[in-house]
Amino acid sequence: MTGRWEFWIDRGGTFTDVVGRRPDGRLVTRKLLSHDPGRYDDAAVAGVRLLLGLGPGEPVPADRVAAVRMGTTVATNALLERRGEPTVLLITEGFRDALRIAYQNRPRLFDRHIVLPEAVHERVIEVPERTDAEGHTVRALELDSVREQLRAAHADGLRSAAVVLMHGYRHPAHERAVAEAAREAGFTQVSTSHEVSPLIRLVPRGDTTVVDAYLSPVLRRYVDEVAARLEGIRLLFMQSNGGLREAARFRGKDAVLSGPAGGVVGMVRTSQQAGHDRVIGFDMGGTSTDVSHYAGEFERELGTQVAGVRMRAPMMSIHTVAAGGGSLLHFDGRRYRVGPDSAGAEPGPACYRRGGPLTVTDANVMLGRIQPAHFPAVFGPDGDLPLDADVVRERFTDLADQMGRATGHRPAEAEVAAGFLEIAVLNMANAVKKISVQRGHDITRYALTGFGGAGGQHVCAVADALSIDTVLVPPLAGVLSAYGIGLADATAMREQSVEAELDETVRQRAEQLCAELADRTRDDLRADGVPDSAISTRARVLLRYAGTDAALAVAPASVAAMSEEFTAAHRTRFGFTMEKPIVVETVSVEATGTSGEQASHPREPAPREGPLQPRDTVLMYAEGREQQAPLYRREDLHPTDTVTGPAVVAEDDATTVVDPGWQAAGSATGHLVLTRARPRPDRTAVGTRVDPVMLEVFNSLFMSIAEQMGVRLENTAHSVNIKERLDFSCALFDARGNLIANAPHIPVHLGSMGESIKEVLRRNEGTLRPGDVYAINDPYHGGTHLPDVTVVTPVFHEGELQFLVASRGHHAEIGGTTPGSMPAFSRTIHEEGVLFDNWLLVRDGRLREPETRELLTSAPYPSRSPDTNLADLRAQIAANEKGIAELRRMVEQFGADVVKAYMGHVQDNAEESVRRIVARLHDGGFRYETDGGAVIQVTLTVDRDARSAVLDFTGTSPQQPGNFNAPAPW
Repeated sequence: MTGRWEFWIDRGGTFTDVVGRRPDGRLVTRKLLSHDPGRYDDAAVAGVRLLLGLGPGEPVPADRVAAVRMGTTVATNALLERRGEPTVLLITEGFRDALRIAYQNRPRLFDRHIVLPEAVHERVIEVPERTDAEGHTVRALELDSVREQLRAAHADGLRSAAVVLMHGYRHPAHERAVAEAAREAGFTQVSTSHEVSPLIRLVPRGDTTVVDAYLSPVLRRYVDEVAARLEGIRLLFMQSNGGLREAARFRGKDAVLSGPAGGVVGMVRTSQQAGHDRVIGFDMGGTSTDVSHYAGEFERELGTQVAGVRMRAPMMSIHTVAAGGGSLLHFDGRRYRVGPDSAGAEPGPACYRRGGPLTVTDANVMLGRIQPAHFPAVFGPDGDLPLDADVVRERFTDLADQMGRATGHRPAEAEVAAGFLEIAVLNMANAVKKISVQRGHDITRYALTGFGGAGGQHVCAVADALSIDTVLVPPLAGVLSAYGIGLADATAMREQSVEAELDETVRQRAEQLCAELADRTRDDLRADGVPDSAISTRARVLLRYAGTDAALAVAPASVAAMSEEFTAAHRTRFGFTMEKPIVVETVSVEATGTSGEQASHPREPAPREGPLQPRDTVLMYAEGREQQAPLYRREDLHPTDTVTGPAVVAEDDATTVVDPGWQAAGSATGHLVLTRARPRPDRTAVGTRVDPVMLEVFNSLFMSIAEQMGVRLENTAHSVNIKERLDFSCALFDARGNLIANAPHIPVHLGSMGESIKEVLRRNEGTLRPGDVYAINDPYHGGTHLPDVTVVTPVFHEGELQFLVASRGHHAEIGGTTPGSMPAFSRTIHEEGVLFDNWLLVRDGRLREPETRELLTSAPYPSRSPDTNLADLRAQIAANEKGIAELRRMVEQFGADVVKAYMGHVQDNAEESVRRIVARLHDGGFRYETDGGAVIQVTLTVDRDARSAVLDFTGTSPQQPGNFNAPAPW
């Protein structure tokens, strides 16, 4: 022990959590409002003063405090509210709109009126210069006009500049010269891309550099304010990558996931203390749930997006889903829905006594999973009343009555609440699958660690949905992000692009780069005051197949060893490997300065005589009926105690529900350890009749399968249109070719893809067999334009065709009279490229590569890139295989008859949803004359009684000789 206090603080948007370690090693906690200007200027400093027994405004004595470690949402809030430093972007001439255009993918695909996120930079200065990829000067740098524009920008009040030049990450001389000119003009913050993000690809490199320039001054002002109030005290900040940095070197690009990263570190460290090194983190709060995966080392991602702003910097891999305690409960007349909208903190759930709507929290109150008598009494006008269970019951009674009128069957109030909770659990389980199962991890061998204010209420149900048998609820679960910040190490990370095929020469180059980066990261930590003896480094080489973007990290080794590790990782992650060269994309080095902090037992159980006794017996709805359940206080549980579900374990800042079939035990480390006490059923018992809850469950499951197909396609395709512009779609169809579910992909694809499926069925009636895959891009039978190739795979069960899965992707090149296969003046289909007309792509599981290559190269206007076409087709086949595997798991869980029945129920619900909208429409018409003189005329006639409509195109011009004719499925 240091003999002085240490403080670990997570400054969130609503609350600031403070964990103080006293000189004797004991931990104490406080939770304060992040903004309370009537009481204090800064919540973090106020928390320090409070635990030290100081009055408001009193100086914090440096001799009593060894260090303060903080995570903060200052940078995140500045992005959300667009309150960063006004920034000028300096970019190579001709590319002023490159970051705005980016990859052309729309943020909200189904919106007709597209509103792009507000740009972060305020002004653009185009720099007359150009260096090519090899470092040759194509155009010499001309600084005179740049200096003049910089002076003008400075005179207008801009003080922050981001310098992003073509190939600057690799050849930075021009960036350095421009940066110097900006400093000479008086700019106080200058971020250059070769320092901020020295990696290939202009758009993410530029975005990250602009974010750094935009956020760093705001962050610096906040850091300086805190440092002034903690004068003489060592101040460290949590980075998005899960490591600490000295306040003076804390940058904007590294601050966006500061608080959540602390939660991941806390989850990992406390789980390791409990003996688990394979863990799923489940952090459920009021508006959202954060999930994370750990299997021996922290998982980080290079890219993320916050408030419409893209960034590429090492960050903890955290997936957020809009499902929290405040998520709203909806019933649309046929099915239940949970979220994504939230009641927030104001008005909050109905039980908060502020007139709020029904939420997940209210469902837990209705079911007895939250007990108002054992929940903080902080509600009502004076902040001294318990949760209002009466209004919850009234609201659920009203909702049950509404359901009875809509469906003819009135469910019990508790049945309604249980149904909504089941859907919320499914949403959260799907979020976990995105960061685990979709990446090839078998999570049945993992523990699920639940924390956050609402995590413990749902951990058993989420674990059941994921077939996980062990759940951990760590000590200080309600303030685990702050606790994790105290357990984090100091880190420094650097990356460098390589972009060369793996061979011995490139391996040696990568090894040399790793050594150089290791020296630089060590220097970074030495500058933070970390002694050499405490610093260790770890290098990683990111490899990918040539032509793809899915890079995987391996340890530096021989060419053969790295190739073998990469191939195995790719097979695990995506289910297949490729016969393509392996490329070294990037090398990365992380230096760690071990803090020596270890997860400790923060609380001792309360002393007692005799066996464990419940504090209360409450009613809890579980397994379809109301049951009596004992309620225990967590501090009463000793390491030898065991609690069998159903039961409730309450504590000051959290509630843990032990569901039937589970048991909970105390532990020597202070964890609550929940384990499955009896086997869960192999198959979920569901009838074939439509049920409002299961309708939403199956709707979500079907959509999730299509989304997983899309993830695989995006990560393994070669065409830039697919992997960057995301111009692809994946969907599931029944045995007749009717749409069951699609992922939120390209609308025009989804409206026409079914006709392609039906054409494959019609042309191959009676001859389809397992192991066959077809390709079709025929615009006369459901195709859009020829670059959009649809790959169709039939799915059989017990010898009978049950489903079809399909993926449509925009190939960058499919032939035709112009490169890119979208000629402006084509007059025949063959002038647009290669036609796949019911093409048998795979027979008996074997890709017909020679025959397909012949088709691609022998057309009147053949493909210019058949290798890329074949690679994209393989990726589409792999995406379909993912869909097939997930459908088969669904059949195993529910049975083929139930799955087939709910396909029909989902389609019926879709029809009903459309008919409701049609019934609100009015008759109307529209006439439009195109530039070429053709007329489009349409008349809408609505029959509201039948809830149907007729679209009449009488008066529209006949087929035109050019290429602006729409196929029937459009």
